[in-house]
Amino acid sequence: MKNPSRLAADFLSDGRSADCPVLDMHGHYGPFAGIYMPSPYAEGMLRSMDRCGVAAVAISSHAALVDAERGNRETAEVIAEHRGRFYGYAVINPNYPEQARRELDGFAERPGFVGLKLHPDWHEHPLTGDGYLPALEYAADARLLVLSHTWGESRCSRPALVGEVAARFPGAVFLLGHSGYGEWEAAFAVAREHENCYLELTAAYRVGGIIERMVAEVGSDKIVFGTDLPWCDPHWGIGAVCFSRIGEEDRHNILHGNAERLLARCRGSDANARPRDRSI
Repeated sequence: MKNPSRLAADFLSDGRSADCPVLDMHGHYGPFAGIYMPSPYAEGMLRSMDRCGVAAVAISSHAALVDAERGNRETAEVIAEHRGRFYGYAVINPNYPEQARRELDGFAERPGFVGLKLHPDWHEHPLTGDGYLPALEYAADARLLVLSHTWGESRCSRPALVGEVAARFPGAVFLLGHSGYGEWEAAFAVAREHENCYLELTAAYRVGGIIERMVAEVGSDKIVFGTDLPWCDPHWGIGAVCFSRIGEEDRHNILHGNAERLLARCRGSDANARPRDRSI
């Protein structure tokens, strides 16, 4: 059966859609040890984004996983150089509380930052652990996004842990990175039960039929688009959304509508301004 989606037709014919400025809510920046990435820096990422109409991507530096101060500075530099094409997440390492406090204290001075990136598995610290409390309190008070890595059955990042912190910190908005990959029903339950929790598609879109299940069980207004750029080319994820058996409004919600709304609520995000130098 022919796909009735206008968006799908636009992407097939032109590689992008003028009516759909895609917003990628899960990106990174820079090289990653032991992994070859052909385009880990801004220029290469922008080429990929422009080819398929990604208006902007929210990033955290790979370097920040090891040295949060250096990596978050790197993210700030990228945002300053390419204003409107990149938003930033500040990585918080729960194992270094003094460093974490400095990063939180300096957050408001970094234009274009919209939230925090937490990686409980990398830092081997449960999302509900004491080391994350200052970051979660700050995010709730400042009404920030919190993109947390989640993975099914993980001691540190399983979906149920997001539900626990979301209930305690309703001022923050939690994006379940990878949608709790593999523990789908638990992730769906968290997104349904907590107004401030959203599913995020990175890696999940590779699973056949998962987007249809998300829309049916949670609703397209609780799903945001992400790719892990520069790990993955955005075309793959966009294609998965365009060719899922969902409605056209659902596609728009996922690819940009929900992200526009969430970015607009973030303090200092400048999210209502259209990105400059877009070729879509």
